Amino acid sequence: MGILSWIIMGLLAGAVAKWLMPGKDPGGCFMTMLLGIAGGIVGGYVGAELGFGKVDSFSLGSFGLATAGAVLLLVIYRLVADKKDSSDE
Repeated sequence: MGILSWIIMGLLAGAVAKWLMPGKDPGGCFMTMLLGIAGGIVGGYVGAELGFGKVDSFSLGSFGLATAGAVLLLVIYRLVADKKDSSDE
């Protein structure tokens, strides 16, 4: 898959992750896009390690792994941002 395909899939996965986990996140749309792209990489790596397959084509399975990775990163991002906000007080 080319880099443009990875970016497009990441953007879509980030949008779906944000739709699944609505809320106000610092960073806005740009951070959601980055989390989606990184989620595609994380989802592909974890999925390959667990035997679910690889994110190597634009398919429903690859999109599911990318979205799961984006949701995972969104959860981690929110936990880190919440800890930072509570320590500022």
